[in-house]
Amino acid sequence: MRAVSIRTFGSPDGMEVVDVRTPGPGEGEVVIRTAAIGVGGVDAVIRRGTLGALGPALPRDGLVPGSEVAGTITAVGAGVEASWLDRRVWAFTGLSGGYAEHALARIENVTPLPAGLTPVDAVALGSAAPVAHFALRQARFAEGETVLVRGAAGSIGIAAVEIAARAGARAVAVTTSSAERGERLRAYGATHVLDRDGNSTRGPEPAGFDVIVDIVAGPAVPSFLTRLAPHGRLVLVGLVAGPPPADFGSALLSRFQRSLSVATFSLDTVPRADLARLRADQFEAAARGELSAVVHAVLPLEAAADAHRQMDAGEVFGRIVLTP
Repeated sequence: MRAVSIRTFGSPDGMEVVDVRTPGPGEGEVVIRTAAIGVGGVDAVIRRGTLGALGPALPRDGLVPGSEVAGTITAVGAGVEASWLDRRVWAFTGLSGGYAEHALARIENVTPLPAGLTPVDAVALGSAAPVAHFALRQARFAEGETVLVRGAAGSIGIAAVEIAARAGARAVAVTTSSAERGERLRAYGATHVLDRDGNSTRGPEPAGFDVIVDIVAGPAVPSFLTRLAPHGRLVLVGLVAGPPPADFGSALLSRFQRSLSVATFSLDTVPRADLARLRADQFEAAARGELSAVVHAVLPLEAAADAHRQMDAGEVFGRIVLTP
């Protein structure tokens, strides 16, 4: 089968299409013939090699990136009911293995697709929307509070904006790389548009934020801590710009009397059954038009490197999807 392999960490030029053996399912696993493959920010971070020990190692014969796919189950392993065969599903494949014509997944990481949801829309939402939901819960977000979504033009950010707005946020501010992208986010519930540094591009902004959902991280984290209101909470859900500086805690200590807090969030801490129920509910909501699947482009598998170049250039609004 065809797959995309990272041959060397670094630029997208280190990716190429290769022929590899079609996987067979082990115990508790299924094989999915992919119809849509999500291209996520974590894929780009892994490709750059910036995760170090937190990311997968690069085998001699390369690494197939990709963590979420949607398609049809073609084979099941021992312990998996045969009724799963031929079902349309979304699946989490781990930190690798998704950029391929067939992908392996554990059955507990598989969610059936409702009739009204396409595979393309499923991979635009399957990982991003649960991260947004649980990140807001981690931040103890409550109706009437103000929210800032940092790096809001990606699939996680758009979902966080929409979920917070629908849950009754008093204001939802966003940071983006351009005013045009910020204006597009207003359609999903954004009320204030800020530039990448957190400065308003039009009109006044909230004096402080109760919650910041940070998908970017990197060296600017301390400056965003200063934007928190008393008792404000910042939740890191991504490392698109790399980890925060080692001394970012000094920004918290300098504002000790404001009772601020910082947390990280990973879906790995959510029980699989709870995650499966939420994802199924979100898929149903998307099929009813109550949750938006925002797709920047649908590209062939061979264009995976081009997809990563667009992500690196900050050109993507929503999610790029590959099709085999």
